[in-house]
Amino acid sequence: MTPRPLEDRFGRVATDLRVSLTDRCNLRCSYCMPAEGLDWLPDETVLSDDEVVRMVGIAIEHLGVEEVRFTGGEPLVRRGLVDIVRRVREAAPSVSLSMTTNGLGLARTAAALAAAGLDRVNVSLDTVRADTFATITRRDRLGDVVAGLAAAADAGMTPVKVNAVLLRGINDDQAGELLDWCLERSYELRFIEQMPLDAQHGWSREAMVTAAETLELLGRTHDLAPSPEHRGSAPAERFVVDGGPATVGIIASVTQPFCGDCDRVRLTADGQVRTCLFAREESDLRAALRSGASDEELAERWLVAMRGKAAGHGIDDPTFLQPARPMSAIGG
Repeated sequence: MTPRPLEDRFGRVATDLRVSLTDRCNLRCSYCMPAEGLDWLPDETVLSDDEVVRMVGIAIEHLGVEEVRFTGGEPLVRRGLVDIVRRVREAAPSVSLSMTTNGLGLARTAAALAAAGLDRVNVSLDTVRADTFATITRRDRLGDVVAGLAAAADAGMTPVKVNAVLLRGINDDQAGELLDWCLERSYELRFIEQMPLDAQHGWSREAMVTAAETLELLGRTHDLAPSPEHRGSAPAERFVVDGGPATVGIIASVTQPFCGDCDRVRLTADGQVRTCLFAREESDLRAALRSGASDEELAERWLVAMRGKAAGHGIDDPTFLQPARPMSAIGG
């Protein structure tokens, strides 16, 4: 079978699928959701394990997807996670499989996930100070995340990547400290600009620590030089640290958008296609899936959805409106 590429009207082809397995999370990060949490998706609306595996298979076999990343919410709270990974790996031995996680519970599951076929993990960690971690996440669980990172490395899921968000007045004085901590452990650190995807809609451009500011903060403690490697469709601009070989990445989703090179598409936990993280429209595949649509019909619906992808996310446009769904319900 020759796959039909997931191409949009602007010639971009999506080969990187982000699959949200749940909207639930066991942290309450201040830039993502309120302390009391959110109203979670009803269980019956969430795709079953079989449905997830089928949809991922369609994306790979019919639409040419080459990379799959499992996200949430927090994917580790999904009971069938290891089995989903195993089944996708068995069906597609050559596809890259990764996961974005907060790291809680990773110490218990890293070995099983690696054995099932997961290639690597991206772990969210904004600080290595316990008090700051508790302030940001509203949970005293830093030790569990640190243990999870070590377990992922021990299981061979390398390079282990760490994603960090700098928050003004909270951890923006710790950029160099976090980089040193990651360098000592051979983790790849990437700083991400805070994006307007919080459930509270409290994001503001003025409060956001920009990529330029992050670079300046890191430059106070380290010598950084642009990486000579071609960036391609990767979201992070990479910098060689202190002459190399280690690098640090900065993802400037807001101030320096990379929409023109985007190769990503998302499937939410309740079976909706999102062509952009910031899209306000979704295309429902779950209803067709549960109504008996064939793989070919579902692939065609996915192709139609892709043609509606906008040229860019439009955050710089005065008319920009934040998506109704927060990050936890979209999948990163």
